[in-house]
Amino acid sequence: MKIINGVRIMNKFNILAFTICLFLTGNVYSAQHEVKMLSSHDGQMMVFEPPVINIQPGDTVRWLNANPGHNTASIDSMIPSNAKGWNGKMNEEIVVKFTEQGVYGYKCTPHYILGMVGLVIVGSSDSNFEKVKVLAEEEQSKFATNKNRFSEYFSLVK
Repeated sequence: MKIINGVRIMNKFNILAFTICLFLTGNVYSAQHEVKMLSSHDGQMMVFEPPVINIQPGDTVRWLNANPGHNTASIDSMIPSNAKGWNGKMNEEIVVKFTEQGVYGYKCTPHYILGMVGLVIVGSSDSNFEKVKVLAEEEQSKFATNKNRFSEYFSLVK
């Protein structure tokens, strides 16, 4: 570091090192969470475990293929307005990074009619909680089984 007229001046190497440190520490506080895709768990059929997960913006969720025959896909009408949806392939483990705050409803596409759904809450749920809850209650009325699953899950949202 040079001192010119009493002011410390960083050389190019110090600036580069400082920039790299900032970049590397930018993701220090993000976390990866895991959700299992299951055919049965604790006496319930067609479930995600955990069914409701609270994370922070910048965190990721990894859906684990614990049992064959499942996927995870966002329910596009049940995500924050600026958020990106996702659509995993059958039997695929995927990782999704969440940047927008709000409630994200998701499903297993082939088992949606059986109520295989879940919620990801990113930061505050305030932005779209009521809208997604109304849509979820409409959707669950169409389920062949687990007709109150979304209602049960929304009761867990803090």
